[in-house]
Amino acid sequence: MNSGTLPERKTISILLGVAALGATLLVGCSDTKPAGPPAMGPMPVTVLEVQPQRVSSSIEVMAQTEGARETEVRARVGGILVKRLYQEGETVKAGQALFQIDRSSYEIALAEAKAKADQTSREMNRLKSLIEAKAISQKEYDDTASANAIAQAALRQAELNLSWTTVTAPVSGTTGRAAKSEGNLITVGSDSLLTSIYQSNPIWVRFSLGDSDLAKLAGGRVSSKNISGVELILANGTLYPKPGKLNFLAGNIDTTLGTQALRAEFDNNDNQLLPGQFVRIRLLTGVRDGVFLVPQSAVVQSEQGPLLMLAGEGDKVTPRPVQAGEWRGTDWVILGGLKAGDKVIVDNLMKLRPGAPVAPHPPVVPGAAPAAQQAPKA
Repeated sequence: MNSGTLPERKTISILLGVAALGATLLVGCSDTKPAGPPAMGPMPVTVLEVQPQRVSSSIEVMAQTEGARETEVRARVGGILVKRLYQEGETVKAGQALFQIDRSSYEIALAEAKAKADQTSREMNRLKSLIEAKAISQKEYDDTASANAIAQAALRQAELNLSWTTVTAPVSGTTGRAAKSEGNLITVGSDSLLTSIYQSNPIWVRFSLGDSDLAKLAGGRVSSKNISGVELILANGTLYPKPGKLNFLAGNIDTTLGTQALRAEFDNNDNQLLPGQFVRIRLLTGVRDGVFLVPQSAVVQSEQGPLLMLAGEGDKVTPRPVQAGEWRGTDWVILGGLKAGDKVIVDNLMKLRPGAPVAPHPPVVPGAAPAAQQAPKA
C-alpha cells in the first residue's frame, strides 16, 4: 500500500515545482516593458523617371455636338394625319415621303378648280374670235382673260395643296421622334411641326472660351495664326481619329457668361458621332519644348499649389512644388519645377511623409510577368 503511493507523491512534487518555476518567470517578465510592433521597412512605391519632352500646347473645353443642319419638317396643309411613312430615327433621303395627310378634301378641291379653269379657258377662246371681228368690246374680252388667269392660278394652287398632303423630307439626314401620331388633326401654323431631320455629316461641335482660356492665346483672341489644329475627345477619353476645323467664331463676348462662342466641324461619314453628345474640344495652340508629362494621379493639390512627391537622395520622400499646365490625355503637362532624371512617385501618395524612406521600383509593364517569375528555373 505504502509502496504504491510513493510514485504518486513524487509526481505531485514535480508538478508543483514546475508550477512554481512558471510563476517565478511570469513575475520576472511582468517587470519588463511590452515589446513594440516590428520596425516597418521602407514603403514600396512606383516611380517614373521623367525626361523633358516636346509636346503640343493646347486648350481643352467641354463641348456639345449638333447636326450641321437641323431642319424642321412642317405640314403645309391641314387635315387628319392618316399615316407615318418612316421609322423614327432612321436615315432618310431628300424627297422621301414621311407623313400622309387625308387627301379626300383636296382631291375634291382640285376637281372643282380644274372644272372652273376649263370653263374660263373655253370662254376666253370663244371670245378671242369675236374680239378679232370687233363683235365685242375690248373690256369684255379683257375681263374674261383675267377670270381665266385667276382660275388657272387656283388650279395650280389646288394641285400644290393636294401634293402637300404627302409630307416629304426637305433634306437628307437622320429623323427625329414624330411630333404627331396617326389620327391627329394637323393645322397650319405653330402646330404644324411633324418631326425634325438632322444632318450629321459633317457634324458640328459648339463650345465657348472663357477669359482664362483666351488669356493663353497670343493677343488674347482666337485667330488662324494661334490655332494650329482642332481635336475632339470622346466621353470615354479616347481621341476621335479625324481632325476638325473651326467654321464659326463669334465676333463678340457674351455679356452674361463672359465667353466667346466658337464652332468646329468634323467629318462623320461613319456616323460615330450623334447630335447632342457631350465631348471635349482640344485647340492646338503651338508646341512646347522642355516640358514633362506625369500621370494626373501623381499631382497633389495643396494650399501652396500643385506638388509632386519625388524619391530624392537616399530614396527619401521629397516634396517638389511644380508649375502645372494643361491636361494631355491621362497626363498632366508640367511646365516648371522638374529636371531630367527626377524620380516622380506615382502611387501610395496618401501614405507618404516628407523625409520618409521608400523602396522605389519602375512601373510594371502591362502583361509582363514579375521578375521573380521571369527567372529561369534551375
